[in-house]
Amino acid sequence: MSTVEEIASELVRIPSVNPDGGDPGTDQTGEAACAEWVGRFLRECGAEVSLREVLPGRPNVVGRFPSKNSGAPRILFAPHLDTVSVAGMTVDPFGGEIREGRLWGRGASDTKGPMASMLWALREAKGFLAELPYEIWFAGLVGEEAGQHGAKALAEEERFDFVMAGEPTSLDAVHAHKGSCWLHLKARGRAVHASRPEEGVNAIYQITAAIDCLRREVAPILAEKTDPVLGKSTLSVGTISGGSKVNIVPDFCECSVDMRLVPGVDTAFVSQILQSRVPSLEISLHRSEPLWTDPSHPIIQILGSLGSRPVGAPWFCDAAVFAAKGCPSIAIGPGSIDQAHTADEFIEIEELRRGGRFFLEFLQALGRA
Repeated sequence: MSTVEEIASELVRIPSVNPDGGDPGTDQTGEAACAEWVGRFLRECGAEVSLREVLPGRPNVVGRFPSKNSGAPRILFAPHLDTVSVAGMTVDPFGGEIREGRLWGRGASDTKGPMASMLWALREAKGFLAELPYEIWFAGLVGEEAGQHGAKALAEEERFDFVMAGEPTSLDAVHAHKGSCWLHLKARGRAVHASRPEEGVNAIYQITAAIDCLRREVAPILAEKTDPVLGKSTLSVGTISGGSKVNIVPDFCECSVDMRLVPGVDTAFVSQILQSRVPSLEISLHRSEPLWTDPSHPIIQILGSLGSRPVGAPWFCDAAVFAAKGCPSIAIGPGSIDQAHTADEFIEIEELRRGGRFFLEFLQALGRA
């Protein structure tokens, strides 16, 4: 595996579908096999490697490159190992096929391509990593696509001075992104024959009342919360299900809601408004924090000298987990987010190569800093 595209192809061939969050589309789930492969690669590059179990059978792989500079600031390369579901894909999700100047398969863009670029650069730089004024780490993280479990675990275990989460950003430095808040709403009613609906309690009506409240009251408040880089906060109802038969008043209904939030938005008001309108509503909430790292940070300036622009993004990633612990963090990597999670996911081979060269030049620039 002398080329970055060969590394990326091998990674795509290793199924590492996140088992959480719906139908994975395969029975080959979990990140263990991918973590073990990355661990072997890192050892061959001279890193001290550990597999750190985060969830049963789902370990982070963590590599530390020895440094001659005791106490040097730590820089972490941190792509995630997991991918989204392969259900509905129109290309072989684990084929790792290279054709038409592209690598095809699940994770090619998000985020095994960016990971391969980082790994290739670390291998090429292994002769001088110990001399750098920074201590270089690499972590392949589990669970980014659902729960961010790997990033949360590592952020508790280790301290870093700068984190570069591997994501397809066209090699721009995403220093700001929206957070997410996923609401899950449940309503319970009383089932009766549909010929006598007045004797029952229709759970679907409760959920539709909640959705109407979200659209009319919550969404306009969120839209007022703006950021000069990220724009406005947004809301979208993603799923709804309820009822069993057309002639039965439904006694259960549920829906899920996606909110994308700019920094500084407190979501407590959402639950308060909903429960004031639909008191019996059951509400659960999962929040991923937004990201903000000062674009004047010296590492971002070094990246800028190599052509990387500081930008914002509407999606969220593991960088925010480390930033919440006080560590300046960004997302960066070759490829486009437009190809992530698609039925025919791919990354351009030239983009992979550009990513490898970029990260190698970054490591060389650290030595001149």
